[in-house]
Amino acid sequence: MIDLRTLREDPDRLRASQRARGEDDSVVDTLLSLDERRRSALSTFESLRAEQKSIGKSVSKASGDERQALLDRAKDLAAQVKAAEADAEQAAAELDAVIEGVPNLVDEDAPVGGEDDYVVLEEIGEKPSFDFTPRDHLELGEMLGAIDMERGAKVSGARFFFLKGVGARLQLGLLNMAMQQAIESGFTPMITPVLVRPESMQGTGFHVAHDKEIYRLPEDDLYLVGTSEVPLAAYHGDEILDSGSLPLRYAGWSSCFRREAGSYGKDTRGIIRVHQFDKVEMFSYCRPEEAREEHRRLLAWEQEMLAKVELPYRVIDTAAGDLGMSAARKFDCEAWIPSQGRYREVTSTSNCTDFQARRLRVRYRDQDGRPQHVATLNGTLATTRWIVAILETHQQADGSVVVPKALRPFVGLDVLEPVK
Repeated sequence: MIDLRTLREDPDRLRASQRARGEDDSVVDTLLSLDERRRSALSTFESLRAEQKSIGKSVSKASGDERQALLDRAKDLAAQVKAAEADAEQAAAELDAVIEGVPNLVDEDAPVGGEDDYVVLEEIGEKPSFDFTPRDHLELGEMLGAIDMERGAKVSGARFFFLKGVGARLQLGLLNMAMQQAIESGFTPMITPVLVRPESMQGTGFHVAHDKEIYRLPEDDLYLVGTSEVPLAAYHGDEILDSGSLPLRYAGWSSCFRREAGSYGKDTRGIIRVHQFDKVEMFSYCRPEEAREEHRRLLAWEQEMLAKVELPYRVIDTAAGDLGMSAARKFDCEAWIPSQGRYREVTSTSNCTDFQARRLRVRYRDQDGRPQHVATLNGTLATTRWIVAILETHQQADGSVVVPKALRPFVGLDVLEPVK
């Protein structure tokens, strides 16, 4: 959540951030009013409580009419203290309810605008040219015996699939290569839970009550994650981290689940937009003043992986109006998809500043020993969608696919051959 001190000292910053996101900036006045009411109610409670304690000490020393007067006052105060405490708690609850729905402050360097107003930072690699009619990833996957959408739909429904044979080997090799790179870069490998409690999902910045992308298990009050960012963000919840251990970097491997509720009719062919996929996700806890530099590091690690699988891609700086709730700034890497003649997102890295840490109460001690909130960042290192770009970019006329050189030791094959 946002910092209330920042809100009080510079409310116009939040107003500007809300407008940049396309959100209602009147929430700032609501928050200021609720915060003032909470602080006033808390001050009243503490003042009455202090008087109650003072009278309690005086009663034992008094006698006669004075003692009775003190007892009467103590009785009256007890009722006032109870009412003031309830008022303070109610004011705090109302403030929390509103602030929970306010997104992170947008980084001042994020581009202005909505979904189509991203800024291209760079384009890397040469787009492939073919002297034959290229196939899309699904046709290639079927020829290779790698992707089975038909049986995925039969078993589980639309947007589910089987990866088999070289398809399974390709995904396992890709994710293993990503995990190996993460380990060599100092990340701790993690196999994370895919079911989390509502407070973990909410704390990471997802609206469990309103987000239509999330799968819910109401009988168990658990939620299937759409990214291992969620369990990794909640991993150190309610903890004070050792300052000397920062930055803490984890690489989480998990299956991910998304309902794709708003994608009816979009990307229905193949495995670009599906309900279940696997991913290796980088996650970092660091000091807030180091977050911008850490964000660039995560992007560089993503680019290192894309270079290994020899994909042409571009890096975009996402506009403020297209940022998720927790992100202050986000960079995406989009790989070229030959069959579509366009770039499609394959990685994303977000700087969430101290937003998630405030919600999940993750702190460290500064040089003076005072607890401070950490910053959290996340970034995709590899995911199932990469298979789309790899198959289409490295295809040959006969339907075979050349495995990128760096990936070959992990897949165990130099070329994926069509099934005879």
